[in-house]
Amino acid sequence: MREFFPLLVVGGVIGTFTLIFVFAYAFMKNKKEAIGFDRNMKDGEIMARLLKYARPHWASFLLAFLIMLFSIAYDIIAPIIVGNIEKLVVEEFELSSLFIQVGVYAAILVISMVCTYFQAIILQKTGQKILSSLRQDLFTHIENLSHNQLNNIPVGKLVTRVTNDTNAISMMFTHILVTMVKNVFVILGVLTAMLVLNYQLTLMVLCFVPFVVLFTWIFRKFSRKAYRAVKDGTTDINTYLSENLSGIKITQIFNKEDKKNKDFLAKSASLRKAKQKQIFVFGVFRPMVYMLYISSVLCLLYLGGRGYIKETVFMGQMVTANILVTFYMYISKFFNPIQTLAEQFNMLQSAFASAEKIFTVFDMVPEIVDEPDAIELENIRGDIEFRNVWFSYVPDEWVLKDVSFKVNARQTVAFVGSTGSGKTTILSLICRNYDIQKGQILIDGIDIKKIKISSLRRHFGQMLQDVFLFSGTIRSNIVLREDSFTDEEIMKACRYVNADSFINKLEGGLDEVVRERGNNFSAGQRQLLSFARTVIHKPAVMILDEATANIDTETELLIQDSLEKMKNIGTMLIVAHRLSTIQHADNIILLSKGKIVEQGNHQELLKQKGKYYQLYTLQYNKQLLQNQ
Repeated sequence: MREFFPLLVVGGVIGTFTLIFVFAYAFMKNKKEAIGFDRNMKDGEIMARLLKYARPHWASFLLAFLIMLFSIAYDIIAPIIVGNIEKLVVEEFELSSLFIQVGVYAAILVISMVCTYFQAIILQKTGQKILSSLRQDLFTHIENLSHNQLNNIPVGKLVTRVTNDTNAISMMFTHILVTMVKNVFVILGVLTAMLVLNYQLTLMVLCFVPFVVLFTWIFRKFSRKAYRAVKDGTTDINTYLSENLSGIKITQIFNKEDKKNKDFLAKSASLRKAKQKQIFVFGVFRPMVYMLYISSVLCLLYLGGRGYIKETVFMGQMVTANILVTFYMYISKFFNPIQTLAEQFNMLQSAFASAEKIFTVFDMVPEIVDEPDAIELENIRGDIEFRNVWFSYVPDEWVLKDVSFKVNARQTVAFVGSTGSGKTTILSLICRNYDIQKGQILIDGIDIKKIKISSLRRHFGQMLQDVFLFSGTIRSNIVLREDSFTDEEIMKACRYVNADSFINKLEGGLDEVVRERGNNFSAGQRQLLSFARTVIHKPAVMILDEATANIDTETELLIQDSLEKMKNIGTMLIVAHRLSTIQHADNIILLSKGKIVEQGNHQELLKQKGKYYQLYTLQYNKQLLQNQ
C-alpha cells in the first residue's frame, strides 16, 4: 500500500485541480470576436445571449431544478443502500432489515422517476416558450432589414435560420442545460460520498480525471468544427433548393434537369461528408471515455481484490466487500455523466453552431431606421419633392445624379426612359426602401427621414410588374389578413378596379383558393387583384411600376379604365414602357443615365420633338406594323 499511496495522492490532487480549473474556465470564458456575417463566436458569448431569453422564465427553471434535486439524491443514496443490502445478504442476513432496505430503495427510485417526469414536462413547456420568443424576434428582425440587405442574403438561408436553426436550440433549453447542471451536482455529490467512505479509493478515481478532461477538450474542438460544416452544408442545400424549385419551369424549358441534378448531388455529397466527419468525432469520443471507466473499475477491483489497501482504516471503517460494491456503483455514477457528456456535447455543439448563425442575423443592423425624433403622420396631402438627389447602390456608381422635381398633390406623374435610367429607383427612394447619399426627398414639405418608416409607408400603395400573391384566398390577399374590411367593402374595391369581372365567374368568389404565388391566375388577373388590394387601403400616394407590362390588350383596357378611376384617389406615380398608358398624365419626366432630360405633358413633349418624341414614334410605328 505504501508503494501506491504517493501515486494516488499525486494523481488525486491533479484530478481535483483539473476539475476546479474546468468549472472555473467554463464560467469565466467569454471572449468576443469581430462581427461578420458568418463569424465564429465564443461559447460564453453564445450562452450569455441565449440566457437572455431564459431569464423571464427563471421561476420555471428554478422549479425544475428543485425537482431535479430528488433525482440527484437518488444517484447519491442508491449506491449506499445497495452496499448495505450486499452486507445484509453476505455478512449479517436479516430478512426484516433487508425488506426495509429494498423498500427504501424502491421508494427512492419511484420518487426519482416521478420527479424526472414532471421536470421533463416543465422544461419542454418552458423551452417551447423560449423558442417561440426567439423565432418571433428573429422573424421581426428580418422584416426590419433593408431591401439592400435582403437582396444580399439568399431566401433559403433565412428560412434555414428561422426554422432549422431555431429547432436545433430547442434541446438546449429542454434538456441540455438542466442535465449539465445535474451532472455537475451528481459529480460533486458522488465525490463527497466517496471521500466519506474511503479517500484512498477516491484518489484512485480522480487519477483518471485529467485524461477525461483532455479527451473532452479535444472532442470539443473537433466537434464544433464538424457541426459548423454540417450547418453550412444544410444552409447551402436549402438555399439551392429554394432557388431552383422556384425556377423549375426555366430548368425544364431549357432542358437542364441533368445539370441541376449534378449540382444537387455535389451539394448533397458535401453535406454527407460533413455528417460523416461529425459522426466519426462523436464515435471516437464516447468509447475513449468508456475505456477510462472500465480502467477505473479494473483498478478498483485489482486494489481491493489483491488486498493492497485492506488494512486501511478511514473513520473507523475497513475496506470491505460492501464498500467495494458501493464504490463500483459510484464509479458508474461518476463516469456516466461524463459519458453522456458526449451526447450532450453533440447536441450542445449543434445548438451553438445554430446559435452562431442566428445571432449573425441578429447582428445585422438594419440600414434603414427611424431617426430619434421621427414623427407620425396621420394624414398627408401627397406633395412630393426631390431636391438635388444623388443615389447609388454601389459606392461612386451613381444611379441618380442631382435629380430635382416636384409632384403636386393628386397629380399623375409618369417616369419614362431606357432600362437603368433610374425610374424604379426613384419610386423605391420615395418609400424609403433605400436611403439617398445626397439631397432631400420631401413629403408635404417634410423630409422623409424625419417621418417614421411605418407611418410613411402606410400612406403608399404599390402596384408592381411582378405581382406577389400569398397562398390563401382572394379575400386574404386583398385585405392582407386585416379583418376589419367587410365583404361589401372588398367587392366595392374590386368593382372600382374592374376585378369583379372575373371574380364573379369563379366558383368560390372571394373565397377562391390562391395557390403559391397566384399561379392559378393570369398575369392580368393578378394585376387587377393588386389594384383592388391597393384601393381598399386608401393610400394617399399610388405607385405603379410597369403594372401593365405583361398583360393582354383586353385586360389593358380594363386596367386603363381602372387607372382613370384611381386618379381620383390621390397622387399617382407611374413607371411605364407603354407610352399609351401615360398619355393622360399631368406630367411626364424622361430620364436618361440618372438625369432628367425632358419633362412636360404628352402634347408638350411631342411638340419638342426630342427624345420622348423619338420614343413615342418608335413605339407607334411598331404598333402599326404589328396591326398590319
